[in-house]
Amino acid sequence: MSMSELLLRLAITFVVLFALARIAGRKEISQMTFFNWVSSVAIGSLAADIVVNKELSLLQGVIVLVAWLAIPILIGFIDIKFKWARQVTTGEPIIVVREGKILEHSLRKTRLDIDTLRTLLREKNVFQLSEVDLAIFETNGKLSVMKTDPHQCVTRNDMNVSSKPKQFPIATEVISDGVINYKNLVMLNLDEEWLTEQMEEAGVPCHANVFYAEVQQDGTIHVDMKGDYSVR
Repeated sequence: MSMSELLLRLAITFVVLFALARIAGRKEISQMTFFNWVSSVAIGSLAADIVVNKELSLLQGVIVLVAWLAIPILIGFIDIKFKWARQVTTGEPIIVVREGKILEHSLRKTRLDIDTLRTLLREKNVFQLSEVDLAIFETNGKLSVMKTDPHQCVTRNDMNVSSKPKQFPIATEVISDGVINYKNLVMLNLDEEWLTEQMEEAGVPCHANVFYAEVQQDGTIHVDMKGDYSVR
């Protein structure tokens, strides 16, 4: 392979990769889930093969690269539409610390060891477990931490501003893309009848028209309708 052909392959492969990355969107770049990791490794290997493998024609290589990157784009559309697909390709957030107590079964499930967990907590400026009200290991490998009230930043109470009492430890999804999350309703000791009443009070006739709804910490419900407008 001549130097000019090598440089041509390199330039074309870079341009194609850049264009495909733009098409794939920011999620593919910013959130390294299991599927994104597999996809990135395969695409990188294919790109390198296109540049240096003279037995593979440039056209064939570009076609393979485009076809492979079309897979995560397609999966992305499926993930948006179907919650079960997200659970398969991305997984679910897992609570690893609750009220200062480490949940050992969650650590085993996430394959986290105690030293790694403490490191992730320190990255969130948490140096003792007693400060943690809730810690959630996200699907992208990051840890989200909600501190106990005494260790949080300035609150409405600190400023003598009245606030609604907290009924739940964290805002919880109850509807996603028009589908009721019965598992979360049961976890909150709520039922579909309660949810229907809340929907009616918010002026929502049918949960099928709801893109996302969550029960907030104070017990109220926030509803985001399909069509990009919110109700309460």
